[in-house]
Amino acid sequence: MAALVGRGALLQACRVNFTDSANACKLGSPYLASRRYVWSAKTKFPSLGFGPVGRGYSSDAKDDLVLRYLDGEDHGIVVVGINRPKAKNAISKNLVKMMTEAVGDIKKNNKVRSVIICSLVPGIFCAGADLKERAKMQQSEVGPFVSKARALITELGNLPMPTIAALDGAALGGGLEMALACDLRVASNSAKMGLVEAKLAIIPGAGGTQRLPRVVGVSHAKELIYTARVVDGTEACRLGLVSHSVEQNKNGDAAYLRALELAREINPQGPIAVRMAKLAINQGIEVDLSTGLAIEEACYAQVIPTKDRLEGLAAFKEKRRPHFKGE
Repeated sequence: MAALVGRGALLQACRVNFTDSANACKLGSPYLASRRYVWSAKTKFPSLGFGPVGRGYSSDAKDDLVLRYLDGEDHGIVVVGINRPKAKNAISKNLVKMMTEAVGDIKKNNKVRSVIICSLVPGIFCAGADLKERAKMQQSEVGPFVSKARALITELGNLPMPTIAALDGAALGGGLEMALACDLRVASNSAKMGLVEAKLAIIPGAGGTQRLPRVVGVSHAKELIYTARVVDGTEACRLGLVSHSVEQNKNGDAAYLRALELAREINPQGPIAVRMAKLAINQGIEVDLSTGLAIEEACYAQVIPTKDRLEGLAAFKEKRRPHFKGE
């Protein structure tokens, strides 16, 4: 039986500070300019807001992760690009460190309305753990590293704004666990996905045994994990593992483009409302219905005093598009 949660605790859980300054993470700030994973003109992203068509990537460790805050009509969308071509975007110590820093920066920025996690390497999202690096670790190092990776994926899942994983290539092991921590997953029909750890005589160690059953159901999750089965985007969509499966294009970025469309649908909605909806769903799904309804009530209470709610009412009355500021 789920433990009952007091109204005071619920209010505290739902209380989010939307007035703190986000200067440290604003586009073009000196802080961002100093971060080694920030987008630069040298990096080529997929089309639709990323400059030249095509992808440029580097094997330099400082380029393992590329973070870009979009601007113009896409202001509020952040794209996190994994970029380890020689290692098939495998999860290394350095990548965990860089992603942890990036997620921390995004979490503090109240101007961010949605996050897309994608790959800058054609044909691959993330191949899971970097087994070459793992083989060089002492046995005593493995546990702490897995703990850090698990903590990173947990923090990704706990981001207050919507997150979308764009799977244009293989997402295996820890790569799929990273995607499972996101709110939405979009895959190309040719992308391959699976929790394949049983092939290595281990189990998923970064949330896979817990998140996969919550996404596809216990029976499907057990079958996929026990057999280490790999499915394509079409089958993943049938199972409910991904929300959308799209036909891959010649540039290899069809899932990213669909994820960007979703982010653009989210962007104009009330950002505080979207964050509160995410919190209500994520917390409510873990408890009984009565407690879940209390969580919803507490989250609803947080949107009542906002300027955005008044703006929404005014826009409806005046038959115009609302302009929400997250206040």
